[in-house]
Amino acid sequence: MTEFDVAQAAVAAALDAGARYADVRVMRRRSESMTARNGEVEDLSQNEDAGLGVRALVGGSWGFYATPELTDRGAAAAGQLAARIAQAGQRAPGPRLELARIAPVVGSWASPCAVDPLSAPLAAKADLMVAASRAMHETGVPNAEALYHIWDTAKWFVSSEGHRIDQRIRECGAGIEATAVGAGETQRRSYPSSGGQYGLGGWELVEAMDLVGNAVRVAEEARELLTAPLCPAGETTLILGGEQMALQIHESVGHAIELDRILGWEAAFAGTSWLDLRELGSLRYGSDLMNITIDPTIPGALGSFGFDDEGTPAAARDAVREGRWVGVLAGRDSATVAGLDYGGSVRSDGWARLPMVRMTNVGLEPGPHTLDEMIAATDDGVFMDINRSWSIDDKRLNFQFGCEIGYEIRNGKRGRMLRNPTYTGIGPLFWRSMDMLSSESVAWGTPNCGKGQPGQVGHTGHPAAPARFRNVRVGVSG
Repeated sequence: MTEFDVAQAAVAAALDAGARYADVRVMRRRSESMTARNGEVEDLSQNEDAGLGVRALVGGSWGFYATPELTDRGAAAAGQLAARIAQAGQRAPGPRLELARIAPVVGSWASPCAVDPLSAPLAAKADLMVAASRAMHETGVPNAEALYHIWDTAKWFVSSEGHRIDQRIRECGAGIEATAVGAGETQRRSYPSSGGQYGLGGWELVEAMDLVGNAVRVAEEARELLTAPLCPAGETTLILGGEQMALQIHESVGHAIELDRILGWEAAFAGTSWLDLRELGSLRYGSDLMNITIDPTIPGALGSFGFDDEGTPAAARDAVREGRWVGVLAGRDSATVAGLDYGGSVRSDGWARLPMVRMTNVGLEPGPHTLDEMIAATDDGVFMDINRSWSIDDKRLNFQFGCEIGYEIRNGKRGRMLRNPTYTGIGPLFWRSMDMLSSESVAWGTPNCGKGQPGQVGHTGHPAAPARFRNVRVGVSG
């Protein structure tokens, strides 16, 4: 049997057992990761799994069942059990659940890939990680790491409405990190970002990073931070680098606009959202420079795909336009509950997990300035970049972030390096204070977004560029 045959058998069994709608995802996934420390390979992991997950809808209740048994018998049993679980949910009274309309699709999609990352010679990948970590360690830092991660996922989707879609998604990325230790002080520097940079593509993405060429600089900056002055406390003009802006978008915008959080469906793990649907279309989220898009069509970005896990074709949508909140991340069921007519943002992290609303590529459109122009226009401020720590409340409103490195800005020039730079704010007040935005945008990839119970790890993308914010409290601690 082909994967489509297995999926169709599960859908048919769910319908025969009483479901009015059913869909199935068959997935085969391979992954590989490696870490080198101080010039030696420390860890290598290679995994492969396969299975299917069935969703069945009865009245206002979903049922879900997953199995690794990719046979006609296993698929039929999974479909029947998913329908029975949905029927059991009907014992709790609730309204009939409708799904936003989408046209059934028969199609295929594959992410771009020049060099298959799993087929690239393992010895060559190890040599690169060893060389990068050794170059950092030889400067004198006691802990130097280089790592990469690779994911290769094939999925087949079939629904009772007539969808029949297959996708091949290859993702990879890498990064380096140096940790310096002083008298009662530990400092870290990373490249290209904290935890590495990731995207859709092949090993060519890693080769383009020039990890070895940046290793010595990263290690020397970690050592220099040990004796750099502390970031001063107070209220000042803040300029954030693009990597830190990506996390700022992720935490204070991306999670806040997830419709399941707004509806209160996702409340147990990391909370709900401060947004109120009654203000959709009117709320002032940020300044006129704030244009946030939901766009899973960006070539090479980590949150891109051809179709989400409900079979909805990838399409770009505004979340914030000229500072006004206008869109959300939604699924077919949450959209109808909210009175909206679109989904397109539902994914699961594997065949054994129920699909849920997840970020795709949630990014800030570039502005008219450059980083140099922002610094030149700032008489007194602080520049911060590369995330080191984050904290945000359950409603995604009040936050505090720490960065790996900071620089003071005086009279339009970048001055001394600062250690332990931090800043805090309240989401909409912070975004309303953005008065300059760079055109130098990068689609940063976040491969470790946690959500749900049981927990799921999502891969998201965040196009971001450096930006300037007025009257921000910096140097906070505790």
